[in-house]
Amino acid sequence: MIECWRWFGPEDPISLKDIRQTGATGIVTALHEIPNGTFWPEEEIAARRQMIEDAGLTWTVTESIPVHEDIKTGAPGWERWAQNWAETVRALARQGVKTICYNFMPVLDWTRTDLDFELADGATALRFEFAAYAAFDLFILKRESAQSDYSADEIKAAETWIAVRDEVSREKLTANIIAGLPGSEESYTLESFRNVLETYRDIDREQLFENLRNFLEIVVPAAEETGVMLALHPDDPPRSLFGLPRIVCSQEDLLRIFDMHKSQVHGFTLCTGSLGVHPDNDIPAIIETLGDRIHFAHLRATRREADPRSFHEDAHLEGNIDMVAIIQALRQLETRSNKKIPMRPDHGHRILNDLLGSTTPGYPAIGRLRGLSELRGVTRAVDVLTQVDTTATN
Repeated sequence: MIECWRWFGPEDPISLKDIRQTGATGIVTALHEIPNGTFWPEEEIAARRQMIEDAGLTWTVTESIPVHEDIKTGAPGWERWAQNWAETVRALARQGVKTICYNFMPVLDWTRTDLDFELADGATALRFEFAAYAAFDLFILKRESAQSDYSADEIKAAETWIAVRDEVSREKLTANIIAGLPGSEESYTLESFRNVLETYRDIDREQLFENLRNFLEIVVPAAEETGVMLALHPDDPPRSLFGLPRIVCSQEDLLRIFDMHKSQVHGFTLCTGSLGVHPDNDIPAIIETLGDRIHFAHLRATRREADPRSFHEDAHLEGNIDMVAIIQALRQLETRSNKKIPMRPDHGHRILNDLLGSTTPGYPAIGRLRGLSELRGVTRAVDVLTQVDTTATN
């Protein structure tokens, strides 16, 4: 696998020089400053690529070109935004960036309720607490018809959560959910959030699947022309939020999307943390099933809590997934398909000096470096054992 590191551009507190010292060779980044739907000027792509190469690194994956909400809703004129997306694909390809990660989550990108959940060892992690999410939906956002989405026990748990929180805690929860986490590109006020939710009033899962299919009909040809791999990211968390449909949650969803287009450039980002939250997802089996449509990997672990809809980010080799089996499956896939898959350690605990200063939520330096070193060690061990097995067989 190609070891990569997510970098949020020149304003990222972790510099390219810092990243070079991790041993990663690939950069995963985007032009985050450009508004959603807007074509990325090639000269700006070239300047960012040159900045990365001057640091001795390679821009390996674009994460992400945001998909405009009008595309997801199929609003009149959505094709214009899709054409801009396709033209950006072509511009990136001309600059040598041939893998693009994107998502099709309505309104919100990845969502957490707590950005500093303290663990037993004093480190902090990202967390999604279902009771907190429900409390926000029911009593802060006050979404119309929200009550019908929850059981009596769930409403009671949300009432208990909100009753013991002060205004500062409520404001912090609101910011965590709608102010925009890293890479999400969108942020909202309560009022604008209510307004954008309204645009999905008549859109269910079937319609969202159809809108994704229509989007692919425009952008896949651009990727085929230029040899770009399109890597759709799973939903995070993999379930409906705020009454919005989500369609990239399970192996069944992935297979349905797989069949939307026969082109090999139409593929997926394997995010082990997102998929791992769904208890029915067998990630090694998903790797086997999707095969060489896996173009990119986010390796991280999540741990489901007593309420299985709640989870937090665990250490990379822990949680509810078998990272060793996942890496074995990915290395076997690389051998079969004769290609190297870009991989990055996704998210990380705040540990050591990460705790002393400000860090980008989910993306501390030392916590991710720990994750990368652990993943690197497993990969080396898997490779050695594979060589031993081959030698013994021969």
